Amino acid sequence: MNTLAVTDGQVLRPDHSIERTDVLIDTDNGTIKQLGEFDGTADKQLDAAGGLVIPGLVNAHTHVAMTLFRGAADDKPLDAWLQEDIWPVEAELTGEDVRAGARLGIAEMIRSGTTAIADMYFFMPEVAAVVEEAGIRARLGHGCITVGKDDEAAHEDFEAGLAFAREYNNTADGRVKTLFTPHSLTTVDEQFYEEYIPKAHEAGIPVHIHANETPQEVEPLVDEYGKRPLEYADDLGVLTDATFLAHGVHVDETERKLLAGRGTSVVHCPASNMKLASGMAPIQKLHDAGVTVALGTDGAGSNNDLDMFDEMRDAAMIGKLAEDDASAVPADAVLEMATKAGAETLGFDSGRIEEGANADLAVLDLDSLHLTPQHDLVSHLVYAARGSDVRHTVCDGQVLMEDRELTTLSADDVMAEASEHATELFGRAE
Repeated sequence: MNTLAVTDGQVLRPDHSIERTDVLIDTDNGTIKQLGEFDGTADKQLDAAGGLVIPGLVNAHTHVAMTLFRGAADDKPLDAWLQEDIWPVEAELTGEDVRAGARLGIAEMIRSGTTAIADMYFFMPEVAAVVEEAGIRARLGHGCITVGKDDEAAHEDFEAGLAFAREYNNTADGRVKTLFTPHSLTTVDEQFYEEYIPKAHEAGIPVHIHANETPQEVEPLVDEYGKRPLEYADDLGVLTDATFLAHGVHVDETERKLLAGRGTSVVHCPASNMKLASGMAPIQKLHDAGVTVALGTDGAGSNNDLDMFDEMRDAAMIGKLAEDDASAVPADAVLEMATKAGAETLGFDSGRIEEGANADLAVLDLDSLHLTPQHDLVSHLVYAARGSDVRHTVCDGQVLMEDRELTTLSADDVMAEASEHATELFGRAE
């Protein structure tokens, strides 16, 4: 057995207590072997002295290749942003562009302690290849849409989505799992849900969609069907305990109860929702109803970074504002959204530092001005820590970053490649 020891640090335990201990990892099967004092016999050692070992963060909703759109279209509402700035450029995307954007985004996330993602986009075999190269864990789905397509093209898109999900599931030594990802309830015709959701369920493929992000995604469905969007989705068989929804900003009490009853999770994307003025998701009410809530950044085109520490702080802050209650969406609940709840939503045995769990973790340096004094490290993780505080990142027992240096990707190469592809992409679009 080959082993990796993470030594001399403090460790965040599943109950959010802090324990000074070592973590021994079985690198052959990528799991945590034991917690306790290190005896000095590991094949490799990572120094965590002066640091805090936490579960690798889980970005449960993103469009990772949209790093190429970072800063290109800001300060617009969602519909105008999509129709005027994003979709016309996406029409010019190539697989090489997506690979370059995915490498940039995944490198950024490794640098900030994220070890697992859920990604919905295009040219997904390219994204899967980058996930395998970089060493993270991912749920991937080809985004399917019917808006602007004739019937034949729409069917081709949905068949491609199912084919990708079937072919790439459990690839990259099991680190890649797949999804079936119709874009949203308003960008996909009803007949395609009726035809393809049963196929996804039959194949055992989880479903992930955007839902209730803005009032414009709610009102047309209420007007046409006389029911709330998630009631409509439930009638189409979308809502199950393997389904998770992005955003859920505008969900009422009936929909919250429906989500809880079906076991369907919601991924909160606070920075994107604020930037696009989509609204404030009722996260405390979702928690109170018993809905599992994970956390995601959305794409870098509407965020504009992929730092989950930023996202945690935003979630806690906007959660209090939404409820007009400073005690709402507390730090420990947000930390769970970014770790355990995210891992459970994506179906990964991660999100906690515990014997037998996947060895997905990050080590934060605590020796910094903005993390002093250390009254409460859980508070610091949510309200004060930054992605740049991460010293080491480990996924599946493999070291992806050591002492701030990426080991599976070259930061310089990734940045140069992405800059070149972004310039060429927007040039073609113009």
